Parts: sequence; C-alpha cells; structure tokens
Amino acid sequence: MVKPEVKYGSSRFDFYVEVGERKIFVEVKGVTLEESGVVMFPDAPTERGVKHLNELIRCTKEGYEAHVVFVVQMSNVRYFTSNNKMHPAFGETLVAAKKAGVTIIALDCVVTENTLEIGNSVPVKLS
Repeated sequence: MVKPEVKYGSSRFDFYVEVGERKIFVEVKGVTLEESGVVMFPDAPTERGVKHLNELIRCTKEGYEAHVVFVVQMSNVRYFTSNNKMHPAFGETLVAAKKAGVTIIALDCVVTENTLEIGNSVPVKLS
C-alpha cells in the first residue's frame, strides 16, 4: 500500500508505505543546484526541510522506517551533499537524521524536453 501526502505530527510527508509489517514514511526533495559535478540541497534556506527531517527522526524513534530521497534533476554528477553554506542547520539536521536511522538516498535523472526519468543512485557524502 502506498498513500501520498500523509500527515504525521506537524508535517505532511510525500508518501506512507506499508509492505508486510514494514511501515515507512518517505519525503522527496528535488535537487537542481550543481557545482563542478557536486549536487547540493537546499538552494535556499528551508525551515520546512529542517522540520521534515526532525519529524523523520521522530518517526524512527517511534518504530517507523524513514527515508529522504533527493531526486537530482540531472545526470552524470559526482555526488550529493547538503549545502551547508546556504543553510547550515539543514546540513546538521541531515547528519542527525542519518545517525538516527533515516535512510538518505540520492537518485539522478535523465531529463528531456518532455520527460524526467529516475536513473541511477548518486553517492551521498555528508560532513
């Protein structure tokens, strides 16, 4: 079962998934910022993004699985990282989320004039 736009705490996550006994929240973020093959999120300060990460941490503490998926809207990139210059609190919270058991995934895309298709995994490097 997959449900879109499910409320949890004071957030609304993109997806709630149940597979057998597994109960999973998934938040998806679009990534468009790239410098020298390194893709970063966010491209502007995002208190909402920090709130979502904190709620995902709470999910893991309450027995749910939690995933944040960064959809990189380009291909042939080196790796994904948080944009700590733009929003240090987001980067710190992303590291805390990983330590709490939130799965951090980055996926590139093949982008054409009319389509955007998920491609390959992108390495995630957090400081």
